[in-house]
Amino acid sequence: MHLQIAFRILGSLLMTFSVTMLPPVIVSVIYNDGIWDIFLRAFAITFISGLFLWLLFRKHQAEMRIKDGFVVTFLFYLALGVVGALPLVQESGIQLSWPDALFESFSGLTTTGATILTNIDSLPKSILFYRQQLQWFGGMGIIVLAVAILPMLGIGGMQLYRAETPGPMKDSKLTPRIKETALALWSIYVGLTIACAIGYWLAGMSGFDAICHSFSTVSIGGFSTHDASIGYFDSALIESIAIFFMILSGINFGLHFFAFKEKTIYHYFKDDEVLFYLMILSVSTLVVTAVLTVEKVYSGDTAFRMALFEVVSIFTTTGFATADFSSWPNMLPVLIFFGAFTGACAGSTGGGLKVMRVMLICKQGLREIHRLIHPNAIFPIKINKRPVSNNIIESVWGFFSIYVIIFLFMTLAMMYSGMDFLTAFSAVGASINNLGPGLGDVSDHYGDITDSAKLLLCFAMMLGRLEIFTLLVLFTPMFWRK
Repeated sequence: MHLQIAFRILGSLLMTFSVTMLPPVIVSVIYNDGIWDIFLRAFAITFISGLFLWLLFRKHQAEMRIKDGFVVTFLFYLALGVVGALPLVQESGIQLSWPDALFESFSGLTTTGATILTNIDSLPKSILFYRQQLQWFGGMGIIVLAVAILPMLGIGGMQLYRAETPGPMKDSKLTPRIKETALALWSIYVGLTIACAIGYWLAGMSGFDAICHSFSTVSIGGFSTHDASIGYFDSALIESIAIFFMILSGINFGLHFFAFKEKTIYHYFKDDEVLFYLMILSVSTLVVTAVLTVEKVYSGDTAFRMALFEVVSIFTTTGFATADFSSWPNMLPVLIFFGAFTGACAGSTGGGLKVMRVMLICKQGLREIHRLIHPNAIFPIKINKRPVSNNIIESVWGFFSIYVIIFLFMTLAMMYSGMDFLTAFSAVGASINNLGPGLGDVSDHYGDITDSAKLLLCFAMMLGRLEIFTLLVLFTPMFWRK
């Protein structure tokens, strides 16, 4: 463990991140909202803080190890959550306390999309852009972006990539060199964002709204520039574009890389995880459509349109809305909310347990049933026609066990703060799955919960974004032993 190396790298990353405070300055000047100075101050504070750390520890040049990667990842997300709150807490027009600003910052950075803000339509354009930008950088993982430039700073990157990459496939690389892998991922990410923005613009959004919503769509974040979210536009075409890019962004980006490289989409339909993912979305949409029709909430095409959008948005953990699904009758709110626990595919920008893990758990359960019938038979679990080792199955069950335990204890902590069970359950679920919208008292916003609850949910957001173990490993005595 080399804490000095971790702080030196953190300094370099903070100096790099400080540059992201400058685009909102340009937006502020263009729309003349008069608050460009708060972003310049945030830029200066972030850059100087990073420079101070780098100068203080610049002489520590030992090679970074995997333990250092975990520490840097945690420190960087923690530091970004704090400095990301600087513009929000400085803007007198929205009057945010530090807990509120931290909640909004961590929610954006982790692509959770939960908000404490109301009257979003009246916020300054630069603040609206800044919130969307936070999600965009958090989507693929700022650490992966940093990995692409770290070699230029003389810092190795594979340790960071392994610590930050979402899903149970952390050691797979698309290219021989980690720098090339990070650049490949970000090239695809940027390309999807540009395509999404153009689609929104052609469908009728303004240029500003198109860019902002493309940020939160491809990042699977869910922030919007309007209180009514995507429902503000009341456009079937815009909703269709959002659905397409939410589904696409919920697929493993490694598959996007090979689709671009080999100029074919055939391998999408040979991937078990993608097929399972599409099956879940399809079946759930049909069930929700049927219940909405039977309960006479909507009829015909409208029921299907509303069901499809909400299922894709919540199941992929994006969190956009065209209707208040929490007010739908019968079991629909809970059914749709539970979809976020499955989440998107491994290696995507989405949250949740990940489709890969859920699929492996289902396959393991089915294998145990088969073993009851044929105790001496061997039933290998296969993904894409390849057997999965028992080590991977054990790690998936280990992850799931820790996930459930943490979820239960956090729900109890939320109830201790004064929440009813439904609100506490959904607030924790929406945070740890990086979803955003909840049920009960947090179905609209999180502004009315206590400050301690907001800070605990910030921790839950980080747990979800960093896949739990990346963060929890820091709290084990073994990690700090030499």
